[in-house]
Amino acid sequence: MIRTELCKLLDIEYPIIQGGMAWVATGELAAAVSEAGGLGIIGAGNAPADVVREEIQKVKEITDKPFGVNVMLLSPHVDQVMEVIVEEEVAVVTTGAGNPGKYIKDLKAIGAKVIPVVPSVALAKRMTRFDVDAVIAEGNEAGGHIGQLTTMALIPQIVDAVDIPVIAAGGVADGRGLAAVLSLGAVGAQIGTRFVCATECIAHDNYKEAIIKAKDRDAIVTARSTGHPVRNLKNKLTRQIEKMEQENISKEKIEELGIGRLQQAVIDGDVDEGTVMAGQVAGMISKEESAADIIADVVAVAEDVLETSCELIEE
Repeated sequence: MIRTELCKLLDIEYPIIQGGMAWVATGELAAAVSEAGGLGIIGAGNAPADVVREEIQKVKEITDKPFGVNVMLLSPHVDQVMEVIVEEEVAVVTTGAGNPGKYIKDLKAIGAKVIPVVPSVALAKRMTRFDVDAVIAEGNEAGGHIGQLTTMALIPQIVDAVDIPVIAAGGVADGRGLAAVLSLGAVGAQIGTRFVCATECIAHDNYKEAIIKAKDRDAIVTARSTGHPVRNLKNKLTRQIEKMEQENISKEKIEELGIGRLQQAVIDGDVDEGTVMAGQVAGMISKEESAADIIADVVAVAEDVLETSCELIEE
């Protein structure tokens, strides 16, 4: 069985964290992942605090195992969401798009583990100035908002730069990916896109089908000109954004075009005009399956890969 420092830190069976994807990572999915031995994450996104509380309580009704909430620190509701997290005594908080420093004291008071998502060595080092428990180093193979460095290059550099556990994200969908990032020094992996296609995920069937049908080069990056690049599956919307960028349309107009488009895809099922956020691993995903089956497959394949690699000998 694959057990790492992450398993002990978060009190989980396997070193697998489910990505905190806005609109996608609801209580149903988080509970299923946690029940299967990983760490399920609720994606708070820009949701108001009462909605986040409902999702937290939904998980608690399904499982008594640890789970977390991903907090987008630029959310207009972030202060109220953090208050709910403290009141509900959530075990793990992952954060993105900002500095969680002002919330650390209250989160630590309830025993929560705080794990920021970082795209660079510089930001990882900055996070260690606070009492965070680990970092999630996310390469640009990931879906959604991304940084510049690839997972292969980013993980070992952050591992060498900080003295806290490093969790890898971006480009991991199966056991080969988990084995690879463990070999790079990570203590586990965060998996997002594959869990979108979990049966327990509430994402529209059209969204899941778009991922399942995706080929290796379908997950492209748009909106680089805005300073907030996003990886999503190419469609009518991405072509429109690319055209606007070629014509030097202002970033404000491009950002305005993107408002509400993720909900349009995830909830309404409009995968032509909506934002279908997905990582480059979309081309590896071929079916919908339960969260438990996903985790079992990832672990089994990783164990086999690591065992085989240890048996390599010279003839």
